[in-house]
Amino acid sequence: MANKVFSFDQTDSSGESMPGSRGKAGNSGVTYVTFDSAAPAFDRTHPLMILSDRTGRLSGGVDGHFAGLSARSTFDFPVGRTVEAEDILSVDSRFADLLLWMREHRIAVHLSGTRTGEGFAVTGIREVEEDTGAKLSAADGFLSYAVSRLLETAPPTEADALPEEESDSDEMKLTSLQSMSDYLDCAKNTLPANIRRWCRRNLAVARSEEVGVEDRRHAQHALSVMLNVRWKDSRFGGIDPVKARSILDEELYGMDKVKQRIIETVIQVNRTHKLPAYGLLLVGPAGTGKSQIAYAVARILGLPWTSLDMSSIHDAEQLTGSSRVYSNARPGSIMDAFSLAGQSNLVFIINELDKADSRTAAGNPADALLTLLDNLGFTDNYMECTIPTDGVYPIATANDRSRISDPLLTRFAVIDIPDYTPEEKKIIFTDYALPKVLRRIGLRPEECRVTGEAAEEVVRRFEGIPGVRDLEQAAERLAANAMFRIETEGISDVTFTPEAVRELL
Repeated sequence: MANKVFSFDQTDSSGESMPGSRGKAGNSGVTYVTFDSAAPAFDRTHPLMILSDRTGRLSGGVDGHFAGLSARSTFDFPVGRTVEAEDILSVDSRFADLLLWMREHRIAVHLSGTRTGEGFAVTGIREVEEDTGAKLSAADGFLSYAVSRLLETAPPTEADALPEEESDSDEMKLTSLQSMSDYLDCAKNTLPANIRRWCRRNLAVARSEEVGVEDRRHAQHALSVMLNVRWKDSRFGGIDPVKARSILDEELYGMDKVKQRIIETVIQVNRTHKLPAYGLLLVGPAGTGKSQIAYAVARILGLPWTSLDMSSIHDAEQLTGSSRVYSNARPGSIMDAFSLAGQSNLVFIINELDKADSRTAAGNPADALLTLLDNLGFTDNYMECTIPTDGVYPIATANDRSRISDPLLTRFAVIDIPDYTPEEKKIIFTDYALPKVLRRIGLRPEECRVTGEAAEEVVRRFEGIPGVRDLEQAAERLAANAMFRIETEGISDVTFTPEAVRELL
């Protein structure tokens, strides 16, 4: 996950809003202020909320309900036969809607936390059993899920704020309409505005008795796909160029100019805090490590990655999804990538881009990628919603640049990946491929030795074949032979000479 820039704003002890706080919430009669925080967990400096604790009874945790039917927003809890109330002073803005939801449905909760100069800082919350009233969600599942999801979101902006009555729905891996509706009530202002509106419309369709069964089913499925994606802030933290270089060095040998070019491309995020305007297109022979470079860049950016093999895409609709007018309609491969990654910030690896040149009545599959690459938002035919793509970094691989259209080429920083020299291949075989194979099959290095001349013979056997995949297969063959001889002949080790390599390969 990408680094976030954390900020914490709260009220002072007098209840006045400090810089960065939103001031009094203007709906439902609440009397607390909200503060912005992007902290990924609760602690005394980044609490869920702050309560007044005038009674001094909150230390160590307390069970109760959120209330606010009078002139104050309070947390009410039983003390003997009476009910005490503490004022809610401030709330993390990400959880303001969740608080309203818990108040509306009178959810019984246990609060834990610690006293600070401002009051009682709530650092933990869980739902508890109560004899009166049915539960809205099973046990503590929904509340825990909602809190963990909201902790991963960015604070809502003023432009995102909506009146409470406009809220409607969300899902919990999220598949039922009730859980989707509950989550949207709690998290509506943390979703992108267009997705929030889309969710309300589709929830209305999924609940309506005036549309067909298929329409309701598609609306519910689309909601499930959309709401199981974490829609994250696309502002990125810095990249350490030294660490980035070490990650690339781990993945492949040599290619210093290629590694330098890659770091120069992605290091732009340090100043802009946004992903580079151009993705990477890695062009070179098969087996030269293009995919390994893509995985390494995902590690450098701290993002999950998902891949798409364009050689298996023969119709643009496979990428863009099919219309809901068909009973077997489904989202396309691009939307599936968001769903598999589970979040909106990801590295999208497009393998074999040069293979996507088939044309059908539905269009060229490669051209369907253009909207994804333009970073203006992608629209899936099934989802019927513009998906923000400013957190997506595309990395494509190809063997033949001439088969890629000019419009696609202009969307990438093109980096040519050269083949390795014979000397480089020898080092890759002895220092990378062979040790990797030995570890995989459980042989110690001293049990399978290959002389320098034998390694040169291995490289010579595959002269003219680009890449290093054949070298690893050769290492596998030698190691397997060594293990067989050790197990059957009772010897302690095997050393391969050039003659033995020629005989075996």
